[in-house]
Amino acid sequence: MNNQNIKIFIVDDEQIVRDSLTHWFEEDGYQVESAVDAFDVLKDLRPGKYDIMLVDIKMPKMSGLELLEKVKEIDPDCIVIIITAYASVPSAVQALKNGAFDYVTKPIDPDELSHLIQKAIKQKTLKEENIALKKHIDEVYSFEGLIGESTEMKKVFELIKIVAPQDTTVMIRGESGTGKELIARAIHMHSPRKYYPIIPVNCGAFTETLLESELFGHEKGAFTGAQYRRKGKIEMANGGTLFLDEIGSISPKMQVELLRVLESKQFTRVGGNEIVKVDFRLISATNENLEKLVQEGTFREDLYYRVNVFTIYVPPLRERKGDIPILANHFVEKFSRAMNKVPLKISDEAMEILLRHSWPGNVRELENAIERAMVVGKPPEIRPEDLPFQLERVSHEDSDSLEEIEKVHIQKVLKKYDWNISRAATALNIDRVTLYNKIKKYGLQKT
Repeated sequence: MNNQNIKIFIVDDEQIVRDSLTHWFEEDGYQVESAVDAFDVLKDLRPGKYDIMLVDIKMPKMSGLELLEKVKEIDPDCIVIIITAYASVPSAVQALKNGAFDYVTKPIDPDELSHLIQKAIKQKTLKEENIALKKHIDEVYSFEGLIGESTEMKKVFELIKIVAPQDTTVMIRGESGTGKELIARAIHMHSPRKYYPIIPVNCGAFTETLLESELFGHEKGAFTGAQYRRKGKIEMANGGTLFLDEIGSISPKMQVELLRVLESKQFTRVGGNEIVKVDFRLISATNENLEKLVQEGTFREDLYYRVNVFTIYVPPLRERKGDIPILANHFVEKFSRAMNKVPLKISDEAMEILLRHSWPGNVRELENAIERAMVVGKPPEIRPEDLPFQLERVSHEDSDSLEEIEKVHIQKVLKKYDWNISRAATALNIDRVTLYNKIKKYGLQKT
């Protein structure tokens, strides 16, 4: 903060004190005003008028302690420093209890006072920066990426608002690419835990052994290659939120371990004996039928009830096609900024193709389609030929079944990439685990 922007007000019935302080502060570049008594201050005091106020504790009409209380009622952010000729402990303690920043004694040491003022300015600056940062966080993360005007998405937004302030465990259900992690982040950023981290873990991307180390961390020498102690994601989420994506894919052993942590809020690192206590909120997500997995005995019933306290279902894009235009235009704006290009208008013909497509990859697939169109498209608009060639062909499949359309599309992509799972999953904008599940679901085979 520049000294010229700092406004200091001095209240003291001794003119020599007012004149000396005014001279010192003006030499340092501050804006300075002064008054003989408290009433001169209060008659037009308003929030933000002064940054710092120096108040004599012994004054006629109204004491410095009384003025301190009234100033704090009108402007809680104003920093008040008490001046006293009597450095009595009771008066100093009372001043600090009433909200004074500090106190100085007469005769005043200019260097000591200058240091105190700088300290007060630093605290005020940090407080203002903290408020600005919190406001910025609230603005940035307020439903960021969650876009939709459909009735289905409005229900999702309403559920987020209901559950976010609570510390309730949440299960987010929906197909891959629907934005389950974005919803988890929206819940976190609207919760009391928002100033602590949200730690995401894709459970489907790890083997049982690796997932155990990923979640719980490990001690040095716990296994070959463990050259140092490592914190796990559960420990990193302490105070905040742990987001477990694809929770339906974890092994029975890991289900037991996870259940134990949820019940006791403590665990031990792999290879260690030290008990680590944690406090976190759990949000999990899945695109699998957990009820069916419970019936089949592959997912523990007690864990199911533990993680499925409050459920949010995210509809696939095909069930809310009214949101496609607003999402598509949002992505056009997003990529035009990223690519430093003029936003392109989506032609009526291209929008028709987008609306007809079944979107097996959901919002993620739409985002990738628009990104590609922004790369190859030329002003002034995105044309049908700028979109991925699969879109129109799949949209015209001679079938009324959305599952059949998805099956045919996945089969075509697998064939195109000679059943290279990694490349096919990338093209479909889904992860490998989801693709394996789709192959199993539809009984697809290499031909």
